[in-house]
Amino acid sequence: MENFKQLGIHPDFIKGLNELGITTPTPIQAEAIPLLLNNKTDLVAQAQTGTGKTAAYGLPLLQSIDAKQKDIQGLILCPTRELGQQIAKQLFKFTKYSDKIFTEAVYGGQPIDIQIGALKRPTHIVVATPGRLIELVKRKAVDLRKVKTIILDEADEMLSMGFKKELDEILGFLHSAEQKWLFSATMPLGIKQIVDDHLNEDAHRIEVSGSNTVNKNIDHQYVICDEKEKLQMLLQFLKTQHKNRGIVFCKTKVAAQTLVKQLIAKNIAADAIHGDLLQKERDKAMRAFKNETVQLLVATDIAARGIDVEGLSYVVHYQLPDQIEYYTHRSGRTARAGKRGLSLSIVTSYEMKQIRYLEKNLNISFSQAR
Repeated sequence: MENFKQLGIHPDFIKGLNELGITTPTPIQAEAIPLLLNNKTDLVAQAQTGTGKTAAYGLPLLQSIDAKQKDIQGLILCPTRELGQQIAKQLFKFTKYSDKIFTEAVYGGQPIDIQIGALKRPTHIVVATPGRLIELVKRKAVDLRKVKTIILDEADEMLSMGFKKELDEILGFLHSAEQKWLFSATMPLGIKQIVDDHLNEDAHRIEVSGSNTVNKNIDHQYVICDEKEKLQMLLQFLKTQHKNRGIVFCKTKVAAQTLVKQLIAKNIAADAIHGDLLQKERDKAMRAFKNETVQLLVATDIAARGIDVEGLSYVVHYQLPDQIEYYTHRSGRTARAGKRGLSLSIVTSYEMKQIRYLEKNLNISFSQAR
């Protein structure tokens, strides 16, 4: 399939896509869109961040909405506020030339009363983090009885953030929905349980280019040094990057905070995002990064979910992640939309065994940085 018209997308949505420069379907879009447009079905799709998942499920969802009905017909669950806002914004852009389809994003970290007020307006699609959705349901502030399609985006990340119970609860009270579509970069045991418990046995399965795939446009490198030399090594690397922007990953909040202080002391425009920040502090850091007043973001794994910033040249693993999926998620912040990117791990000789483990399990190869 060369274009969205051949996939069955309505001309009004294609006009919106063209304006966004989206003209050629990605593999996940080419597989998922015709399937979801032409069948009432459950779907399990394995595709990592940056593969065009939002359009893969968003376009068939939008095309299924009856704009004349004022009820909520679609529900999208996602792990973080940032990702929720991003999805809602993208759906809004897709519908620029179509009938007005209204999407509302609801999430923790914002006063619930504001969201309750917003949901009183006509709403066709709700994008929600699981905890906040359950709060709204308990307050009878959201009516999900007419929901036909439920989408779980970044399902593995919702699990790793501890949302299993909430997902089971939501899927439990929406068991009569016509179709459930689950998208995940990895397929840990918890996801398999959700699929077994809540999706049809004959759910379609799509896997884009292999299990736990890492984007082929990423160059994986490592550099070896002592633990106490890591900062110096990072500073040397940043000098080679000039105006290029990227994200540096740490495992803990404390490590992220410490590193940002050290970088600022060396006159590097850096900021941190981690779980202890208030939402407004987090938003401020993200705004500065998107506006390019901050060149470098230091992030923990959970805090970095939903970050979608165009043109990131590199990610640096200042500390290697504990879980193999996190390496996939971290690396996927760069090399988006067909561009190339660099994923650099700063490791001690002791940590080299982790590099070998990643190579073997993710089917990638690392080269030593020169």
